[in-house]
Amino acid sequence: MESLKEQLLLLISTPLYIGVILLEMVFSHYKHRKAYTLWDTLTNLYLMILNSGIDLLFRAVYVVIFQILYQYRVLEIQSPFWYWFWLVVGMDFLYYWLHRVDHFCRFFWAVHVTHHSSNHFNLTVGFRSSVFQPLYRFIYFIPLALCGFKPLDIVFIFSATQIWGILVHTEFVKKMGWLEYILVTPSHHRVHHAYNPLYLDRNMGMFLIIWDMMFGTFQKEMPVEEYDSIKYGLTKPIDKPNAVNIVFHEWSNILKDIRQKISLKAKFMYIFGPPGWSHDGSRQTSNQLRDMEAVERKQAV
Repeated sequence: MESLKEQLLLLISTPLYIGVILLEMVFSHYKHRKAYTLWDTLTNLYLMILNSGIDLLFRAVYVVIFQILYQYRVLEIQSPFWYWFWLVVGMDFLYYWLHRVDHFCRFFWAVHVTHHSSNHFNLTVGFRSSVFQPLYRFIYFIPLALCGFKPLDIVFIFSATQIWGILVHTEFVKKMGWLEYILVTPSHHRVHHAYNPLYLDRNMGMFLIIWDMMFGTFQKEMPVEEYDSIKYGLTKPIDKPNAVNIVFHEWSNILKDIRQKISLKAKFMYIFGPPGWSHDGSRQTSNQLRDMEAVERKQAV
């Protein structure tokens, strides 16, 4: 039954992805927008294949861990409606914290940075995966098994909500009315992929935007009359964006930083502190960049 669910999800999602990507490509060409490049699209597919391969190889391990912990569950939800409802909500809540840690701890940012390394924003960027995330992602979802959710249902719902997480990678859907207050929308996710200081490390949810609103990481997309147009990618572009460096460049940067003659505390911060932290102020974190921009704008008025 569980295998059938996964197969059905694949049968639905695959033609959906192909259809909407082709539609976006045609629309982009018609509007004379350079939303796609061949190299960027191939890179997105390459990273997806690496991520999917690791996930498939490691899945047997984390499903067994879920199954062992499921034996010690503290809840039994009898109603099918509430079972699936709370699994979706719980999954999205825990994913929010996974995603937030990936952005605020450099050790995990070194994994997640690949997803943000494109200077484009289109549906294939949704497949630009954090290659090694499957090796630790399951840890965040352990509470779901302890709360009485079956291991394969956890895997299934994560895959299902990822469909929405991929579809929001587009510039061609503007605002979505009242849904902007509940769901992660393309507008919210454009903000998430921007490197404008105001937008850095914002809108971490995959399906629901309510967690960002609750925990202080929400930022709406501003009109161009009020703020700069969105710029996608990293605050510091990758020097040599080849197949290996795209995946490992931040690990290489971390090694360079900790090899400096600095204190153990500084070394620790270079590994586990926020991205952009520096012992001598030569670089800035997202919060520091945001504060600097706010001061500059205030002085310019």
